[in-house]
Amino acid sequence: MKKADVKIGGKYYANVTGKKVEVQIDSEKPSGGWNATNLATGKKIHINSAQRLQGEVSKKKTSTKTQDESPQTVPADVNPDIVPIKAKRVAKQTEGQEPKRLSALAAAYMVLCEATEPLSVQQMIEAMTAKGYWTSPGGKTPHATLYSAILRELAKGEASRFVKTDRGRFVAASVEVAQ
Repeated sequence: MKKADVKIGGKYYANVTGKKVEVQIDSEKPSGGWNATNLATGKKIHINSAQRLQGEVSKKKTSTKTQDESPQTVPADVNPDIVPIKAKRVAKQTEGQEPKRLSALAAAYMVLCEATEPLSVQQMIEAMTAKGYWTSPGGKTPHATLYSAILRELAKGEASRFVKTDRGRFVAASVEVAQ
């Protein structure tokens, strides 16, 4: 949209936090842009540029209640105060569908469970690739990514699947290694 097309008091579609919502322009800001009200939430927002506006709300799309509408349009057994909850989407399962592939962290844990000694992250990456548990999707430093993920997991304390034995070397928490 262009700045010249925006009118005070007009209703427009705007991009607010990544969602398309209806807003009403209240006033123009002296520093540029507009003060507006999100019609869905009633909150005041700032529109900094006309690019955030996606067009004027047409009168056909908005519905207004007439006085002759009665609240009896709702079935008697439905409580009008309860907002219906949207059903969660369930992924469609097909017969030929492969199981989900392992994450790098899960594959590293499997490799460490099978290992007889502490491994470095580079050794884990090589073993995961050799055994077919996980392959890098093309990243330049999968070892650095895995190392950082293991450190985040170690921060969980007792709930961690990994134990750091030496600098850059790890074992699975369920496997005890004799030193």
